[in-house]
Amino acid sequence: MSALCAAYHPRLLLCRNPTPASPAAGRRRHPLPVRCATVTEEKRSARVATVNNGRDSLTICRVLNGMWQTSGGWGRIDRDAAVEAMLRHADAGLTTFDMADHYGPAEDLYGIFINRVRRERSPELLEEVKGLTKWVPPPVKMTGSYVQENINISRKRMDVASLDMLQFHWWDYSNPGYLDALKHLTDLKEEGKIKTIALTNFDTERLHIILENGIPVVSNQVQHSVVDMRPQQRMAELCQLTGVKLITYGTVMGGLLSEKFLDTNVSIPFAGPPLNTPSLQKYKRMVDAWGGWSLFQVLLQTLKRVASKHGVSIPTVAVRYILDQQSVAGSMVGVRLGLGEHIQDTNAVFSLALDEEDINEITEVSKKGKDLLEAIGDCGDEYRRA
Repeated sequence: MSALCAAYHPRLLLCRNPTPASPAAGRRRHPLPVRCATVTEEKRSARVATVNNGRDSLTICRVLNGMWQTSGGWGRIDRDAAVEAMLRHADAGLTTFDMADHYGPAEDLYGIFINRVRRERSPELLEEVKGLTKWVPPPVKMTGSYVQENINISRKRMDVASLDMLQFHWWDYSNPGYLDALKHLTDLKEEGKIKTIALTNFDTERLHIILENGIPVVSNQVQHSVVDMRPQQRMAELCQLTGVKLITYGTVMGGLLSEKFLDTNVSIPFAGPPLNTPSLQKYKRMVDAWGGWSLFQVLLQTLKRVASKHGVSIPTVAVRYILDQQSVAGSMVGVRLGLGEHIQDTNAVFSLALDEEDINEITEVSKKGKDLLEAIGDCGDEYRRA
């Protein structure tokens, strides 16, 4: 999920080789499950999307495993348990992982995980697994050597020769250095160190400028949920014209869009579930900006009716609704690796088909809230307001 914090966080971890595995670790701990190789091509096509710009392309699972939760604030991450959880997600067909340079040990965990996949899983699964990362540089001069040095750090941590996707974030649009950085990233792509270049939290105006400068962008990762429909205004129109796709985060609002918060009142101390993670606190502020907790309850009740009709959960409906929006290639579901899993609910997204009645009912409630484009600004502007 993109979910960048509102101040620059330098890399906290130095590059290092993972602790050598014990001899037993090299043996397959679980039998290979029956999975993607046995599904029909029709079912597989519902699970994946390809982002491309004409020359460069990458096929991803349409529901991505978001690794912001490894950065602290959700509970202590145990390395071995986390890697085992990543393997379970991949075995279940959830093969795309999204991380960032500042998500604690996320890139290191991916490096350990991908080596386990290389040793213990089929070549077909290895081909399907994708690791998407982000680079969030401080506002310094973007020289070629500086950009290359930072990309090499991610390559080493993730233990890959070429990053599947590098998603670039920039804090201050008044500093045009983002174009320099993107041109250097394009050079690294031509050298084979990056497969695809993407953006995260860029607005429509800057995306247009970047494309006009010939940067081969394949996607822009933005906040998008049934509460935050800003990407379907200006951004989706440009994406439709240019072929750039959207990857969305905040789609289940850190868990707020779930049965856990249905018929609750979080404004009364100890009356409802605690907002005890960075993501819950962040998206509660988004609810407040949109229309408040009472209207949010109406939305949850609506989502619950639709979910009950189809025999699925509220988060499953919330993700499906956004996946069906214009230009959306994939949506993020955060994973608390080793702490909790929702693999079955997540996989239910692929077989869920919302009918016209469902879509109209959800859309009607969504539109009762404030226009967040007017209240907050375009995609990513929440990170750049004074």
